[in-house]
Amino acid sequence: MRLAKKIHNDEGVVLLSVDAELTNGIIRKLHNHGLDYVYIQDADTDDIVVEDIITSETRRKALQEIQVGFRSLIDPQAQKKNYPLIGRSFSGVVDSILNDISTDPEVMIMLMNIHVKDQYLYHHSLNVCIYTLLLGKVHGYSTEELHVLGIGSLLHDIGKIRIPSSILSKPERLTDLEYEEIKLHTEYGFKMLKDEPGIPLLAAHCAYQHHERLNGSGYPRGITEPDIHDYAKWIAIADSYDALTTSRVYRSALLPHQALEVLYAGYGTMYDKYMMEIFKSRVAIYPIGLTVVLSNGLKGVVVHIHKSITQRPIIRILYNEAGERLASPYDLDLLAHHSIVIAGVEGLNTHMHT
Repeated sequence: MRLAKKIHNDEGVVLLSVDAELTNGIIRKLHNHGLDYVYIQDADTDDIVVEDIITSETRRKALQEIQVGFRSLIDPQAQKKNYPLIGRSFSGVVDSILNDISTDPEVMIMLMNIHVKDQYLYHHSLNVCIYTLLLGKVHGYSTEELHVLGIGSLLHDIGKIRIPSSILSKPERLTDLEYEEIKLHTEYGFKMLKDEPGIPLLAAHCAYQHHERLNGSGYPRGITEPDIHDYAKWIAIADSYDALTTSRVYRSALLPHQALEVLYAGYGTMYDKYMMEIFKSRVAIYPIGLTVVLSNGLKGVVVHIHKSITQRPIIRILYNEAGERLASPYDLDLLAHHSIVIAGVEGLNTHMHT
């Protein structure tokens, strides 16, 4: 197998280039760095184009700004010196993301975690910001509202920089005391942001409330739906989804359709119904490039997603019922074949153009 999309680290440095051969040793190293899937080349799918929500340049610059900004917020000396710049730099990140997602009004949430994740908090913060802004844009928030929502989502987990890394990165189940410590990140975040010049006060409330749930089962205060700000409700969905679809030290990443099932278990009780419906309409449940097995035994790769019914994509059939590779692959539109459904998934297998 040869790589179809380059893999980079937190600083944007390319670790593996397109065409790199995926040996067993390299695959093991990628697994150790938290990658559960990559795009590979395949002559029968090299016409497929998978667009990222934001450009690689926007992502690289945003991660740099997040890294510098987060560190400034925990360093009192840097904070005093740089506080006018912190709000400005985060606003710049939000501007860049909004600019990218505005180029395609039909943009879908695809797989976002195909990179080496040495700094989970930075990547997670950026992903949640991207998801939340996309949802807020579909909902119809104004540019001003989107800016506040964007900064709130970017900083929702800032309190985690005060949690010991031994707890954040613990591979085993947390003790009750450790879990209570983790939960404090919401209060730490609120206290860090509420008096920060250049940061909207509402952003502090996003940090405070993003783990609250409609039925009162969340934390830190166990408040219910009427008392939770709408911004925090949007962030709760994006935060949960990105956490589920990202590989962690204690578990592998879920694929989008699996993560969506987990979220739907809290439909209307933990997460807002209207917001969940918007989220579902924008998530590529079976992303382009995913290898799927159909109920009739055929196997192929997702090549196109119908925006109206995302669970019934077009599949490039590569293997017959006996598992034999077809000499002439063909496209099967599940929207036109109602009796056939996706029965299982195997992985990502597409040549990706960037």
